[in-house]
Amino acid sequence: MPHEGLVPPRYDDAGLAAVLPSVAASLGVAGYAGRAPLELAPARRAVVVLVDGLGYELIRRRGGHAPFLRSLLPAAHRLTAGFPSTTATSMGTFGTGLPPGAHGLLGYEVLVPGEDRLVNELSWEDGPDPLAWQPEATVFEAAERDGVAVTRIGPAFFDGSGLTQAAVRGGRFAAADDLSGRVDATLAALRRDPRSLVYLYWGDLDRVGHVHGCQSWEWGDELEAIDAEIARLVRSVPPDTAVLVTADHGMVDAPHALRIDLAHDPQLAAGVRHVGGEPRALQLYTEPGAVEDVAATWQGRVGERAWIRRRDEAVAEGWFGPVAPRNTERIGDLVVAMRDNFAIVDSRRARPQLLALVGLHGSLTADESTVPLFSVAPRV
Repeated sequence: MPHEGLVPPRYDDAGLAAVLPSVAASLGVAGYAGRAPLELAPARRAVVVLVDGLGYELIRRRGGHAPFLRSLLPAAHRLTAGFPSTTATSMGTFGTGLPPGAHGLLGYEVLVPGEDRLVNELSWEDGPDPLAWQPEATVFEAAERDGVAVTRIGPAFFDGSGLTQAAVRGGRFAAADDLSGRVDATLAALRRDPRSLVYLYWGDLDRVGHVHGCQSWEWGDELEAIDAEIARLVRSVPPDTAVLVTADHGMVDAPHALRIDLAHDPQLAAGVRHVGGEPRALQLYTEPGAVEDVAATWQGRVGERAWIRRRDEAVAEGWFGPVAPRNTERIGDLVVAMRDNFAIVDSRRARPQLLALVGLHGSLTADESTVPLFSVAPRV
């Protein structure tokens, strides 16, 4: 039964997983034509802009900073990012068109089965082979095979990174530092090839939200700059080009005074071998035989502040979509998704810079898990 405040993730036409398959269908890519989750106008060229951290509820509330995007909001789709609502997982969902349970990028930090350690799926430091960890084909690969010129545009350090290889591989990569440079690179790629798909990533809105909070003036200033560049992009693309703008998750401001630190709470830490996930969406890997005791303790202590599920319960409720057997053990024995603006941290492991962050995401609230899809159809 749905709970007040919990937004059930969707992996159909109302989810982030629908975006790239629908774009591929609009371009006539083999295997996607005729079965698009979303109806998009046919196009010869398409640009998909992903603004990290641009949640649907945030743009709805703070649209005064984004007059161009606000003008598109009445016709925008309201999608769910999936669970957890975090960049690594959402990028897998976006890039493959599959739910997290299928692509296997199941959180910020997850267990490497058989190795008794966590891997950070964002940094990929000491991570596994990304193609073995996530072997499903991406939509970019399918488009490239069908003759579409695919260009991915982002910061230089993304090129060849573990997450890039796992989630959004395919086509060529073009590096540019600032957003204006990325828009220029997008326009150059579109003009170079008459049948093309360009993916432009921008991450500074998420960074500003983490550091200053998504209700801050700094966040509003960054949104204004993004809005102006997206408007320039739309004005400048060739007339047969579709432009779509979406996001990987939203954000909430989580006051430090409302947080619990497991380093100073031995009752909650008892029986937990590894604390995965992140402060708004923890995945607890318990000591052998301890899962029921840990579940009872956490339910009693924080059950009013979080949705707590055993692994099989979260899977049965569809939080991760259908889960492939090879991915099951990556999910925590307990999954803890925060309500409201509560958070649980672990200063025994987390770097001070992460503990200092104001804006957080990962859970199933509307502010974190709903994202917009703005669409501008070709002019011809």
